[in-house]
Amino acid sequence: MQLSDFSFDLPKSLISFHPYFIRSTCRLMVMYGHTGMIFHKRFFNIIDEINSGDLIILNNTQVIPARFFGKKESGGKVEVLVEKILGINNILASIKNSKNINIGSKIFFGYKDKIKGSVVDCKNSFFEIFFHDNIDSAIDIINNIGEIPLPPYIKRFRNKLDVDLYQTVYKKKTGSIAAPTAGLHFDLPLLEALHNKGVDIDYITLHIGSGTFQPIRRVQIEEHIMHSESVEVSSSVIQKIKSCKKKGGRIIAVGTSTLRALESAYHSSEWSDSQDFISDTNIFIYPGYKHNIVDALITNFHFPESTLIMLVCSFLGYKNTMNAYNTAIVNKYSFFSYGDAMYITHNKLAPYENFII
Repeated sequence: MQLSDFSFDLPKSLISFHPYFIRSTCRLMVMYGHTGMIFHKRFFNIIDEINSGDLIILNNTQVIPARFFGKKESGGKVEVLVEKILGINNILASIKNSKNINIGSKIFFGYKDKIKGSVVDCKNSFFEIFFHDNIDSAIDIINNIGEIPLPPYIKRFRNKLDVDLYQTVYKKKTGSIAAPTAGLHFDLPLLEALHNKGVDIDYITLHIGSGTFQPIRRVQIEEHIMHSESVEVSSSVIQKIKSCKKKGGRIIAVGTSTLRALESAYHSSEWSDSQDFISDTNIFIYPGYKHNIVDALITNFHFPESTLIMLVCSFLGYKNTMNAYNTAIVNKYSFFSYGDAMYITHNKLAPYENFII
């Protein structure tokens, strides 16, 4: 499959640079995978699409203030973006202006450069930094000196709304550098309404890394290697999924990260034994993939040629997806992290579709 097969022209005016102040008032496109029929709604109407006995699974990761600045021993400034917290005092991070930074280099952070970090390893394009601090842990330091990293296409300054609205209302486990954006549309009243309807709600954790914003650099998408991310799917969630399906309920995944976490768990030995699945995953889901768990997916409108739109194509079907995106453009839906949402049901014929144009 060619990367260009997943390209489309998007007017810049449809890129959303600011969040909805009331989360659940964003627009919602509903598409049924088996028919391709499209309906236009508001996100709070999603309660009409989900039935009593269904199971909604959300990603409860929390975005950390992963961007902060420091100085090299030479006095030169650097920008650090945390990729992963490795331990109490260690982080894995990318460093802008990393010229002349090697293993053993010292970097100074915080007020009057009082926080000292040492580069102790280099892994691909990332550096492992050890903080020399006997009081604060790495996450404490990050919380004290860092800022929430908005997606790289948002060039404006961060504001107080971003601090709140670039997190889900059900965030719990710290570790992401980007929000699981499909979940941003849920507010507490909507979650309560779903619960009162008899919908079961549970959570997995997948800490989203910087690779989610990295472009595919291969002409043939099958040659692309996905970045690795930490994932946790509890034994209780696995048991709930099995029980829900046995009773005829549906599994609704909120976000591509949730779907990837569930598929990763499904292919592990922990799935058959209903044990906790705690691992790293680099699963790459693109057209031809046969989905095993999820019956419906809630997701945003994604970048052209991204791994995210490829996942949507694998779930909904290529023709359905491109029709949905064209319809979204014509109807002026908002795109990307702060944009509008889709509710799509699984097209079981998608793996067999000959979509190449």
